[in-house]
Amino acid sequence: MDRMIYTALSGLDAAMNRQRVIAHNLANAQTPGFRADGFATAVLTVRGAGVEARALAKGALAGVDLVAGTLVATGDPLHAAVKGDALIALQGKDGAEVYSRRGDLSVGATGVLQNGDGLPVLGREGPITVPPGQPVRIEPDGTVRSADASASGAQPEAFGRIKLASPAGSRILKDQDGMLRVPDGILPTDETATLETGMLEQSNVDLTTVLVDMIEAQRGFERRAKLFATAGDIDQAGSQLLSLRP
Repeated sequence: MDRMIYTALSGLDAAMNRQRVIAHNLANAQTPGFRADGFATAVLTVRGAGVEARALAKGALAGVDLVAGTLVATGDPLHAAVKGDALIALQGKDGAEVYSRRGDLSVGATGVLQNGDGLPVLGREGPITVPPGQPVRIEPDGTVRSADASASGAQPEAFGRIKLASPAGSRILKDQDGMLRVPDGILPTDETATLETGMLEQSNVDLTTVLVDMIEAQRGFERRAKLFATAGDIDQAGSQLLSLRP
C-alpha cells in the first residue's frame, strides 16, 4: 500500500501542476502578445535492490511556445506588432531588462512609453520618454517621434528607438509575471527587426486545444484520485486476511 500511495500522490501532483499551467494559458487567451507555457511529465523510477516496482511521475513547465499569434488591425498609432521573431525590450518591476511581444503601447502620465502591463519600453539609453500630451507615432524601425501640436509647422522629433531584441540562440525563460527573461545577461538588439504599427498581435493560445487539454487533465486527475480509494480497499482486505490467522 505504501508504494501505491506514493505513486498515486506523485501522479496527483503532476496532474495538478498541469492543470495550473493550462488554467494560466486559458486565462491569458485574450492577452495581446501572450506566449503559452509548455508542460511535460517525466517518469522517475526508484532504483535499488530488487525489482523496480515503483515509478513516480514528475510534471513541470517545459519552456515557452514562441510561435507568433495572429495580427489584428486596430488603427491605433501606438499599437505595434513585431515582425519576425524579435521581442520588445522592457524594464521589469525589479529594474532588469525583460521581453515581451505585447505591443499595446501607451504614454503614461509622466510621459514614459509603456506597454499594456505598465512596464516602461526600453530604447538604447533606457526607458523612452516623450512630452506628455503630445501626439506620438512609432515608425517601422521602432523610432518614437512626437511633435508639439500647438507649434505650427513643427517637425516630429525623435525621442528614442524601441529596442527590438533577437532571441536566436538564447535560453528564454518566463517569470511569474509572464515576462520573458534571459538567465545570464540580456538579448542583443536585432537591427533588422521591424514593427507594423496600427496592428496588435494576439495571444498564441489556441482556445480549442487548451479546452480539450483542460478536460483531459481533469479526467487524469480523477483517475489518479481513485487510486487512493483502491489503496484503502487493498489495505483493508489485507488486514482482514491477517486477522484470520490463528
